[in-house]
Formats: sequence, C-alpha cells, structure tokens
Amino acid sequence: MVTRSPNCDRSLEELERDRWPVPPADAPRLVATAHALRRRPICELTVEDMRLLIGQDVGLPYLLPLALKVLRDNPMAEGDMYEGDLLSAVLTRSPAVWATPSGLGPELRAIVSELTDMAPDLQQKVERFLTS
Repeated sequence: MVTRSPNCDRSLEELERDRWPVPPADAPRLVATAHALRRRPICELTVEDMRLLIGQDVGLPYLLPLALKVLRDNPMAEGDMYEGDLLSAVLTRSPAVWATPSGLGPELRAIVSELTDMAPDLQQKVERFLTS
C-alpha cells in the first residue's frame, strides 16, 4: 500500500516501525548508505538519496509519492548518475507497485506521456512502463 501524505519529519525507520541492525564494518558502501538514509527524515532526502533507496526497493510506500512530486516539477531530475536517473529508478520498480489503487500509477503515466527527446535507454524504460 502506498501512503500519500507521510509525516516528512520522520525517518523511514520511524514510519515503517522497523529498525535495521547496524551493518557490519565491511559492508558494501551501498548497504551502509541505505542504512544511514533510513534514519534521516524523509523530507531531507535529496534526489540522489531517493534514487538510491528506490532503486533498492527501500521505503517505496513513502518515497514514491515524494519522488513523483519531484518528477512533476522536473521529470529529468538528476541525482549523482545522469539526467533522469530518478525517473529511471521509479520506472523500473515492479509493475505490481503501480497497480495499487494509490493513484500513483496514473500520475506517473501522465508525467512520462508528455516526455520527448530522451536518451534511448530512458526511452525504452518509459515505453516498457507505458505498455505494462
């Protein structure tokens, strides 16, 4: 279930009521970063932070509404990877995520249906999303 209006002053750990154990010292950087980001209030997350967490399917019920808010204003919002990397992370989530009655699937369709002149890889992801 996707939550549309989370309390932005709370972290994913607080919202999900799930504290992950501290990762081991030799954990990959991605794991350590995801753990740290889960403790930050979600309204303080950057585009890059959301891209990273969404790409790992972390906190989707809370982060997808925030990501779509960013994408409404700037569909090609960019984290640390490339222009449109947040959109790419959002588009590649499981089709089941978008089939919920949250209204987020139609909202994402509206955002991407207006896009033109994208990199071929991103264009393929948009087309896959629109045909799913």
